[in-house]
This record gives sequence, C-alpha cells and structure tokens, in this order.
Amino acid sequence: MALKVLSALDTAKTQWYHFKAIIIAGMGLFTDAYDLFCIPPIMRLLGRIYYSKRQPKFDNEDNNFVIPAIVVTALVGFPLLGTVLGQLLFGRLGDLVGRRHVYGLSLMVMVLSSLGCGFSICTSTTCVLVSLVFFRFLLGIGIGGDYPLSATIMSEFANKRTRGSFIAAVFSMQGFGILASSIVTVVVCAVFNFASNPGPKEAAPDEADIAWRLILMLGAIPAAMTYYWRMMMPETARYTALVELNVVQAAKDMEKVLAVSLSQIAEDKPDLLSVGQNPASLYPFFSKEFLRLHGRDLFSCAANWFLVDVVFYSSNLFQSQIYRKYLDKKYDVNLYQDALHVAELQAIVTICSTIPGYWFTVYFIDRIGRRKIQMMGFFVMALVYFSIGIPYKTHWAKHIDESFMVLYGLTFFFANFGPNTTTFIVPAELFPARFRSTCHGISGASGKVGALIGSIGFLWTAHGQNEEEIKRSLIGLGVVCILGLVVTYFFTPETMGRSLEENENENGNEQHA
Repeated sequence: MALKVLSALDTAKTQWYHFKAIIIAGMGLFTDAYDLFCIPPIMRLLGRIYYSKRQPKFDNEDNNFVIPAIVVTALVGFPLLGTVLGQLLFGRLGDLVGRRHVYGLSLMVMVLSSLGCGFSICTSTTCVLVSLVFFRFLLGIGIGGDYPLSATIMSEFANKRTRGSFIAAVFSMQGFGILASSIVTVVVCAVFNFASNPGPKEAAPDEADIAWRLILMLGAIPAAMTYYWRMMMPETARYTALVELNVVQAAKDMEKVLAVSLSQIAEDKPDLLSVGQNPASLYPFFSKEFLRLHGRDLFSCAANWFLVDVVFYSSNLFQSQIYRKYLDKKYDVNLYQDALHVAELQAIVTICSTIPGYWFTVYFIDRIGRRKIQMMGFFVMALVYFSIGIPYKTHWAKHIDESFMVLYGLTFFFANFGPNTTTFIVPAELFPARFRSTCHGISGASGKVGALIGSIGFLWTAHGQNEEEIKRSLIGLGVVCILGLVVTYFFTPETMGRSLEENENENGNEQHA
C-alpha cells in the first residue's frame, strides 16, 4: 500500500512550487553550461594574451596566438575529472545524509570556484594557467555534485504525470546557460573593445587580462542568487519517509509546499507503515542482491550516458573546425573582436538548435516516452555523422557552407531532443530511494568519462587539422550513436506514467509494505 504523502505527490496538480523547484534546481545546470561554453571564446583571449610572439611577418597560417594542445587538454580535462569525482561523492552523500544537506554545499563549491577562476593568481603564463586549471577542477566537483542532487530532488517532488517534463525543464537550463555565456562574452568584449580598440597586430593591452576573468566570474551570480532558496527547501518526502523512515515528518514537510492539508496526507498509523522495515529492502548497495535487482538498469543508464557524452563533447570541440570558415583571419581583427565573433556563432547555434532541442523534450517526454526519444536521438545523430563524415575529405572539408551548418545543428538538436536529456532523466526514476542519488551519480560519472575520451581524443585528432583523421573521427561518432541505439533498445526500460515506486517494483521486483 502506497503512503498517502507519496500518493499526494504523484497525483498533485502542477503548482507554483514545481516551477520554483525547477529554477532552484536548474541554476546548477545553468552554471555548468555557462562554464563549459564560455571557454572557447576565452581560449581566443588567452591565446592572444599569453601566447603572442614577435613575428618578422604576419601570416594568418602561422602558430602565433595558438595555445599548445597540452594546455587545452588540461583546461578541458581537469574540470571533467572534477565532475566525475563530484558526481560519485555527492551522489553517495545524497543517499547517506540526505539530498537537502549537501545540495547547498555543491552550489557553494561552484560559486566559490567560479570566482576563484577569475581571481587566478599571478600574471605569468604558467602561474595563471596552473591556478585556472586548479579552480576549474574544483568547479567540476561542484558541478558534478549538482547533477545527481538536482535530478533526484526534482524527480521526488514531481507528480508522475509530468515528472519527465519537470526534470527535462531543469536540464534545459543548460541551454540558457550556454546562451548567457555567449551574451556575457559579447557584452564584455564589446565594452573593452570600445574602451581601448587595440589594433589587430598590436600586443594585447593590460586590461585584456581582466576581460576573461570577468566573464568567468559573472557566471557565478545566478547560482549564488539561489543559494538561500536551496537552504529553505525541505527534504524530499520520499527520502524522509522511505530512507529516514519518518513518515510523520514527511507529511509535515509536504504540507508546506503542496496545496493539501496535513489531515489528507498524514497516516493513521505511521509507526506501522515504515517501508524500510520490509527485510527484502534492507540489502546494501554493494551486494549481489542489488546487482540482481538493479544491475541491468545501472548498466543501461551508465552505458548510454557514456556513449552520448563521447559524441556530445566531441561535437562541442568540432565547433572550432566550423568557425574557421566564418571567422575573420586572426590578423584582421583584434583579440576582443576575435572572441566576440566566436561567442556570436555559439549563440546562433544555441538559439537555432540547442534550446529548441531541450524544449521539444520538455513537451514530448511525457507524451512519447523516454525510451523512444532516446532511440530516435541516437538514430538521427548517427545518420547525420555518417552524412558529414563519409564525404568529409572529398566534400565538406572544402565546402563548410549553410548545408553543413544545418547538419551540424541537427546533431545538437537531436542530442538534446534525445539522449543528452533522457540520460539525465531515467537514472532519477529507476532506482530505490536509498540508492537513487548514488546510481544517478555513477551514471553521470560514466558519462563524464565518456566526455573525457570524446573531448580530449577529438581535440588531439583535430589539432593537426588532418582531414583523414577528422573523417575517421566523425564516422566513429556515428558508430558510437548506433551502439547507443542498441543499448537503449535491449536494456533501457520505459518509466513514463508510473510512480517512482512502481518503476522500482517493475524493474527490481521489490515489494514494499
């Protein structure tokens, strides 16, 4: 028999608190995307500031302003390593001590490390970059912690009819984070350019060292503004009732946020309804029983997230190949104009493909289902990568035109109206309450390992601009998408329209009192 408070959550009408929770939970994802996508234009600034060389003549094909691949690897890789650690650590803590208790901590780590990135000490190249890498590693830990906590909290507050849309809306805040990073970069660079307007071949002015720091620090403001509201959120009723076994407190907490009276959700005999008293539900996480009941689901979540992040993060880095066609030659623009143009192109891709993809998922996720959307996304992405990759050397390498941009935009659209969003949703719906945050953290950490492989592998492949290697990489990404389609078809269950407890029973065959 389901607890009254959980039944009330599953059948509750959409109300103001749900939208408030989306904003509070989504700010962490907003910051994640902001810090990821502000890096390409910042790289242009860093190259101009710290890797400027005296040239006997100015050749647009020379290596002036080019950041060494090993430095780019560190700036990209260490935040992802931090994210892996944060997902595992905060995911486990979310189950051991409660979602609410560590939710504010993960946000504070993000805010402070974002500010730390801007205050990277010294002005010498080595000192600045080492401190920047260090603070971005800490930023990754905070971002990683936010993934399992935000998804779990939203899933446990939502009703079963629109749960997918609510979690997808939280994740869609990434799109606005990407757009915000582009807008902030454009505004900051425009202001600095108006103030100093250096020549394209002149040395970077001293104030340029402030511009990139300001861009990084401004990303912390929206997240910091939600810290108070995170601290005011009650613990989720499912954690309080099913893990802490305090049904009375769960009812009191939900009375504060739902439009129901305590008499409607309070149990008649709460002491006799502790779900966790069933001996079948007492097995630990590290046990054969867990593997028997939930190992298949954990494999499907982790494998799909791994595969989609290999593709998604490689696509992000492939932007540099596309931008070369549309950007001015480096000696025709100054450093601010260079970064500004990169940010403008990012904003165009975001508005035309990324944000629409997120919101298509929000609209259709509880109509079509997670599994179908995930399979569709993997399939279309595979087709697009094969369409780009197979003729890349003979055609696309020399004809990066509007047709290519449409195909490239489709990879972002169907990543977000597909597995990039659904892999965030499904792990928050499949597992028992006492393992939910942990399993989401493991799935997400697997994804970020894929992101490391995809981003760093593609970075080194594309760094030499070898057309044959880029072709093989693109075809390889298509094959990865096919693998994701296969794993989804054979291993991923549908969770739409059922309560979290029904999903748990359906997939793990556990019975609750």
